[in-house]
Amino acid sequence: MQIFSLIRPTTLALTGLSVAILAACGGGNSVLPFQTLDGAQPLVIGHRGSAGVLPDHTLEGYTRAIQNGADFIEPDLVATQDGELIARHEPNITATTDVASHPEFASRKTTRMVDGVAETGWFATDFTLAEIKTLRAIQPLSDRDQSHNGKYLIPTLREVLNVAKSEGVKVGRVIGVYPETKHPTYHVDANLKLEDRLLAILTEYGYTKKDSPVIIQSFEVSNLQYLRPKTQVRLVQLVDGDDYDFKTGKVTFAAPFDRPYDWTKAGKTALFDSMLTPAGLAEIKKYADGVGPWKPYIVPVKGSFDAAGKMLDVNGDGAVNYMDTTSQAATTLIADAHKVGLTVHTWTFRNEPKRLAFDYKGDPKNEYLQFYRLGIDGLFSDFTDTAVAARSAYLKELGR
Repeated sequence: MQIFSLIRPTTLALTGLSVAILAACGGGNSVLPFQTLDGAQPLVIGHRGSAGVLPDHTLEGYTRAIQNGADFIEPDLVATQDGELIARHEPNITATTDVASHPEFASRKTTRMVDGVAETGWFATDFTLAEIKTLRAIQPLSDRDQSHNGKYLIPTLREVLNVAKSEGVKVGRVIGVYPETKHPTYHVDANLKLEDRLLAILTEYGYTKKDSPVIIQSFEVSNLQYLRPKTQVRLVQLVDGDDYDFKTGKVTFAAPFDRPYDWTKAGKTALFDSMLTPAGLAEIKKYADGVGPWKPYIVPVKGSFDAAGKMLDVNGDGAVNYMDTTSQAATTLIADAHKVGLTVHTWTFRNEPKRLAFDYKGDPKNEYLQFYRLGIDGLFSDFTDTAVAARSAYLKELGR
């Protein structure tokens, strides 16, 4: 995934003013309302477990996220050759496992088309679950801690559901699971359709109702529409983009991140951002309970430019990049989604300074607070302890 979400600027201003007035009048014990759709506190979702500190999608990472206060944990789901659902970010497991170091699997290296793009590597769909269990997870981002590489197994969906239950008992909270169906069209083409396999497992655990601790998400549309009449569990339509234009603050589009791939395959030319218009949100409401936009759709970021059109090195580090951008006034996306009854869950929040706009002053809590104050219903974080700490600060602002 990539990034966004929103609430009315007037509401934000009034909320901040109310806090100031309460403090000035000694009314600090008054409780201000949450701006979320249902009035509950915003959810913290452990993105791929604890991706900022441990390899993606491991039981150890999910456990860490729960211990750090996550309400939900997120397993991205792909299928093995024998039809088992496992937690990996992509069907291509080259970057997230040690498969390349296994000589017995050298001949499995191949090139496959994923969402219209040729990818070379090793693919979960060419391995049985037993073979997957001989592999170990690795950290896919080179700038993050690599010391845990090769230590942890690749979990199945059932194992993720079990750890959510067992760790939930330990911390005294119900822990939700937020699976993403990864590349549904790819799996259909491989004769390994994900949706019915997912529903069968959720049914085993009794997760069939709207209040079950499960939310299913997807960047594609047709598979969510297929799921809607088959289950009451909550569904969320993800909305992606390719990159940012730092001059305009707009999300840019390039394949395969320009539109849902099932749209591309069907010849539909509309882009992801068409989903976030009032008409697009109303259409999502017909089959989903929420929308999951990338962060810049909610809070755009822009750079500063000189007369020649050159972006300025605002932080003076000798490089021009994301750290030189400034967050802008929020769009109306959160309010628009709430108006039609959709929750808004946005992604992905990270702690590293290079992944923060300049005006957050190197403190990731400032970004979280901005989104909490806007009324975001939930957010995905690589560092759930930071997300929870920022939420605690937000609760204190509200007198809770």
